[in-house]
Amino acid sequence: MDKNTATGLGLIFLLMIGWFFVTMPSEEERAAQLRERAAQDSLAQIEATQQAQDTIADSPESNQPTLRESEDNARVNVPTSGIFANSATTEQSEFIVETPLYSIVFSNRGAGPTSLYLKEYNAWDGQPVQMIRDTTRSAYNIGFLSTENLNVDTQNLLFTPLASGSSMTLNNGDSKELSYALELGDGRQIVYTYTFNAENYEIDFKAKFVGVSDYIVGRAVDFGWNSPLNSTEKDKKQEGMETAAYVYLGDELEKFKADEPGRIEDTFNGNVQWTATRTKFFTQFIKPMHQTEGAILTGEMTGELDEPLTKHRYTSAVTSNIPADGVLSYKLYLGPLKYYDIKEVDEHAYDMVEVGYNWLRFFSDPFVRFIVIPFFTFFSQFISNYGVLIIIFAATVKLILSPLTFKSYKSMAAMRELQPQLKELQDKYKDNPQKQQQETMKLYKKNKVNPLGGCLPNLLQFPILITLWRFFQNSILLRQEEFLWASDLSAPDYIINLPFSIPFLGDAIGGFVLLMSAAMVVQSKLTGGMSGSGANNPMAQQMKVLQYIFPVMLLFIFNNFASGLSLYYLIFNVLSILQQLYINKTLGTGKETEVSTK
Repeated sequence: MDKNTATGLGLIFLLMIGWFFVTMPSEEERAAQLRERAAQDSLAQIEATQQAQDTIADSPESNQPTLRESEDNARVNVPTSGIFANSATTEQSEFIVETPLYSIVFSNRGAGPTSLYLKEYNAWDGQPVQMIRDTTRSAYNIGFLSTENLNVDTQNLLFTPLASGSSMTLNNGDSKELSYALELGDGRQIVYTYTFNAENYEIDFKAKFVGVSDYIVGRAVDFGWNSPLNSTEKDKKQEGMETAAYVYLGDELEKFKADEPGRIEDTFNGNVQWTATRTKFFTQFIKPMHQTEGAILTGEMTGELDEPLTKHRYTSAVTSNIPADGVLSYKLYLGPLKYYDIKEVDEHAYDMVEVGYNWLRFFSDPFVRFIVIPFFTFFSQFISNYGVLIIIFAATVKLILSPLTFKSYKSMAAMRELQPQLKELQDKYKDNPQKQQQETMKLYKKNKVNPLGGCLPNLLQFPILITLWRFFQNSILLRQEEFLWASDLSAPDYIINLPFSIPFLGDAIGGFVLLMSAAMVVQSKLTGGMSGSGANNPMAQQMKVLQYIFPVMLLFIFNNFASGLSLYYLIFNVLSILQQLYINKTLGTGKETEVSTK
């Protein structure tokens, strides 16, 4: 290593150490950070308690109006004149639909769902996931401007239930309907019909306008989801980063995300294939089954994006003109962002899940959809522990890539054997770089050595590693799956709590990421021994320093990501170590590579 390089690396190291000491908080600041962390950990529990209280207060057994309900009544816009003020129903009622997958409560105020509990998924506190935040009126709404110049939102109007009783239950294989009618007098009505299937999270919805279309300006209506989705994860910051709205039109996906506090709204014109809002792992999805005119997406953040206390609220609506037959049809989805479930609604619905960077999606999408997800889905039928499945998957990937790795190290071994001859050429033609390059290439050609053979196979692995980097962080497959000390493979597995916070690292360190970094140090030392660059080569000396710096950098990068991701790279690195030990044993003697200097 030359003097300038050594000085530069030394200064960088000293700056890092100095930065840690300068930014290290005082005792008072440490105590404040611990109090803040405790407050953040209890925030979700407070929210869960509040949601439970709202649910109890809004249950059919409770006849007393709640504060939340009073606030809703104060802000709703209910027509007091015109045909849409003539609803025949004056009392509010609820209807419960039970399927093997979820329990959904409908209200005749807006004729739509007010709560939805998923039976196969729990929030971080162990309670069933409740997706709908608004607990007093329908999350779905049809809005329009009446010819009487009134803005009408059907979620504020009382419909008449057309089903008898107060509940229905669907068993496996069942399909049932639930209908409501907004009776407006003189035979005019709007009829909502929901069709449920016990096998999935899809709901077919139809809105039939009878004698009403001429009272709507331009026959244009907006059907949408007006309730923000509930938070379900303990890490509010990471969940907030993934919460957004989407619209798919013109065969392109548009992501709608607020980047600063406040409310934003955007209108998209054209035939919309679908719209959706989502949190990290759950989504509501609207797919119109008719021609549309556009979509309206809204977003709101109550604070900065990276603050755990920030609330994220998104809504989506599709604009359509009522057709001649008066019927608007939609396919709805309320449930997990699980590939095989949501792809049945639309082939491009899973595009909301980021499985790779945009420039790599040509590789990432098919790799995840046709290799990674089928692998975990198939083997989960026999092995229920996803930590074990990650180990098997890492071993499988390593086995498939082993021919490339073997070729890489064989090339490096050959390069090592050529180092004396390369050094002679460098000394002999040090004043003639062009001649030196020509003779060097001749030496490579005579010995059938590719100077890029050591790095090219590793570059071919790069798309796989980057894809898994993104997928393991965003996939619901690993959510709340336990392995060893990790209680959730989709979240960090902190085992060491620090009395202070380190920039970029945080105030806690994960277990798998520590083991991964240690394994990378061992692997780097073995790789350095196979580099073939010569101990006195400046580049080799620089790489020797980097083999310690790089694992530390990855410790900072990986520490706050999903523990399943760190587990994968840990196993991959351990297997790489074993593979390198074998290659060192078979190729390290130099007898396998015949070097020609003739």
